[in-house]
Amino acid sequence: MSKVVGIIAEYNPFHNGHIYHIQSTKEKTGADFVVAIMTGNFTQRGSTSVVNKWEKTKMALNGGVDLVIELPTVYSISSAENFASGAIKILDKLGIVDTISFGMEASDISDLNNIANVLYSEPQEYKDILKYELKKGESYPKARENALMVYLNDIKRYGGILKGSNNILSIEYLKALKKYKSNIIPVGIKREKVYYNSTKIIDEYASATGIRSLLLRNQIEEIRKVVPGTTFNILLNNLREGNAVLDLTAFGSEIIYKLRIMTVKEIANLPDVSEGLENLIKETANKTNNLIELINGIKSKRYTQTRLQRILLCALLGVTKKDVELSKKIVPYVRVLGCSDNGKMLLSQINNKVKVITSVKKFENVNKNKKLTRLLEIDKQATNIYTLAYKRNSKANLDYTKGLILQ
Repeated sequence: MSKVVGIIAEYNPFHNGHIYHIQSTKEKTGADFVVAIMTGNFTQRGSTSVVNKWEKTKMALNGGVDLVIELPTVYSISSAENFASGAIKILDKLGIVDTISFGMEASDISDLNNIANVLYSEPQEYKDILKYELKKGESYPKARENALMVYLNDIKRYGGILKGSNNILSIEYLKALKKYKSNIIPVGIKREKVYYNSTKIIDEYASATGIRSLLLRNQIEEIRKVVPGTTFNILLNNLREGNAVLDLTAFGSEIIYKLRIMTVKEIANLPDVSEGLENLIKETANKTNNLIELINGIKSKRYTQTRLQRILLCALLGVTKKDVELSKKIVPYVRVLGCSDNGKMLLSQINNKVKVITSVKKFENVNKNKKLTRLLEIDKQATNIYTLAYKRNSKANLDYTKGLILQ
């Protein structure tokens, strides 16, 4: 019987660390096939993918992934909790995945699992401590970290764990597995040499953050040694064609325009907006035409830059609190972006109760589920907006015209 491992990733862009992760995962799990749930054109940090989702799919398939499935945009640009929840729902409902593998800064997955147990069960003592920390004016992530440290009462063991970006996502994956009572077995791969937000290059490794930083500084040749040759060629081609979208500032004018024409009530209806933040967003958008100035004018200890970027991205894409609540209540479709020859075999084994999309048009012709229709509308909107940043050949409706990537 073949073994299938699931990976949740952004591949923004796919680099040598991802190769290491896939190879280490196969060694540890004995997996024959790799399924990746991958974000599309926009990311969980509230920014852009440097190349579009089909180009990222090519990178992933060249790097050893067998089946690439898009994480719907609503989840991709959500908090870590909803991001993880959406991806785990898809992996679980496929009915073919035995294990899930994720990178982590921690040395022991049991430490992450202990934290996930607290967050899943939410004992009253923990909730009381969290409430107290929030009243002090801390951001939610910081308040949660403080509350966990007090509740677990073992700084030596758990101190610093929630400062690791991969640890935070890993904990959310573990929590989601518990929530959906999934039989998928979690496996952690310790991240080596370069961590998530590092801009250092160590040997042939750099983080995706570091690579994007090099792209912004136009230090293209530096990238060659830290990514597979196929990734480098894809990046180079997209840069030459003017189809690389390096960060959210590419949509600065569009975002400020949207905020200026939105009412305060409509801004209040954006995900993650609370406590009157809508008034500050509106006021600041009315007196600047620069995205960086806008963010700097709004951010605070409570509202981090990443959280604000997700809010602004939701304004740009027309995503509301209602959309996020909808995403929490449904099992999303399985939007296949590409597969290897091996991956084609996996497609035929997917649970027949799951809605699988290999052609958007064909799916729309038969789909009667309005909730899935709304999810797909947001995905199509995200693609149409993303291509506005292309310097040339900016075409709409790529979700209809781009076929599966087959390798």
